[in-house]
Amino acid sequence: MNPVSEHQLRELLVHYGRSLFVRGYSSGGSGNLSAKLPDGGYLVTPTNSCLGELDPATLSRLDANGVHLSGDKPSKEVPMHLAWYRHRPSCGAVVHLHSPWLTALSCLPCATPENCLPPLTPYYVMRVGQLPLLPYFKPGHEGIASALSEIAADHSAALLANHGPVVSGRSLREAVFNAEELEDSARIWLTLKPLGYVPLSEEAVAELEHSRQA
Repeated sequence: MNPVSEHQLRELLVHYGRSLFVRGYSSGGSGNLSAKLPDGGYLVTPTNSCLGELDPATLSRLDANGVHLSGDKPSKEVPMHLAWYRHRPSCGAVVHLHSPWLTALSCLPCATPENCLPPLTPYYVMRVGQLPLLPYFKPGHEGIASALSEIAADHSAALLANHGPVVSGRSLREAVFNAEELEDSARIWLTLKPLGYVPLSEEAVAELEHSRQA
């Protein structure tokens, strides 16, 4: 597969940003997206930008070290994004949202912070596997990047306590799909929780994890 050009990535960021916004995965100026460029640099959504109103020409362009080169001022969450790229070599894009079901989940107590969503569907296991809950830090705090650095090598997503999800993927499309699957999984889990539920068996989870890693 040929690498995606910078022009194509700019258009894709606008496309997926608008798609996420109109479906209620972000509101106002919340959430941010990034994608890795063929030269090792990054495109990031600007600070306080609305995902539904992105302009491909004003997206923040960073070099491989995260230094701002052009475009509008980047999101204050850049260190969080860089933590994924630096500690997860396969990472090609990062999606951070304040999607309602996952944000609600992030505000609940969790007895198993290493994985705060049970394996209810095969799609959650195949796309994400596990969703660790990280401690609360003020948005933009360096502690978020530090906490993510510790888990990024073994996880493709995390839930920031009282904040929302941050999800990676090998491509922007994959990162968005992973974020969508997580939001659906949180909705299913919170809907079923008062009623009772039947999770996938350990054997089924192991089989699905094997196919995901293959």
